[in-house]
Amino acid sequence: MILAIDIGNTNIVIGCCADGQVIFRERVSTNPTATVLEYAAMLKMAFDMNRADITAVDGAILSSVVPAVTLTMRDAVHKYLHLTPLVVGPGIKTGLRIHIDNPAQLGSDLVVDAVAGIHHYPLPQIIIDMGTATTVSVLDAEGGYRGGMILPGVAVSHDALASRTAQLPKVAFELPKHTIGTNSVDCLKSGLLYGNAGALDGLIDRINAELNTSCTVVATGGLSSVIAPLCRNKIILDDDLLLKGLSILFEKNKPKN
Repeated sequence: MILAIDIGNTNIVIGCCADGQVIFRERVSTNPTATVLEYAAMLKMAFDMNRADITAVDGAILSSVVPAVTLTMRDAVHKYLHLTPLVVGPGIKTGLRIHIDNPAQLGSDLVVDAVAGIHHYPLPQIIIDMGTATTVSVLDAEGGYRGGMILPGVAVSHDALASRTAQLPKVAFELPKHTIGTNSVDCLKSGLLYGNAGALDGLIDRINAELNTSCTVVATGGLSSVIAPLCRNKIILDDDLLLKGLSILFEKNKPKN
């Protein structure tokens, strides 16, 4: 069994995988000031609540877009499981051909998403990861990483509106009864949810037109299950895409012994 951890700007996803299957998945808040002991306690809680046997863990891997947390989490894994995790970054074999201007700038989360997408779904492919930022990755018919887009995440847009306006409230991310809102709360809900869905549809259509083909579209990340069903394009939801990618990368890079 492999422990897989993805550290994002807002949340950390902790999961265990075995034989290509995700055994459990938990999401906790990212806290750059948390100590090694605090993160080790989070790991213990995740294992305990899912009744997972730590003696069955024979390896660990993590990806991170928060450098301040990377080493802390690595040490927390070592403290709890007495093993040192692989860290996705320079020197890790991915098998991914990256065709952007500076491949070193590609976030580790996008690399992991792409590795999993190539392994599990038909190409060419669009991968939408809805986290703090919404990222769109484009994979060509040969599995090469062509590039993508970055736009504000749904929660970031919501927070910006609430903090920069005097009378707009914070709202829950739930569908209003009608697309056309008749009060401030429903107007916000409709704008945030249908607006983001419309933006994704527009990007998907433009990518398909630029590639002159119809891509498989896969969505993952925190609010993907809320936004993707509102899109008019067919989108495959896969909440475990990152964990699957980490499991694949571990197999590609695990110690020979």
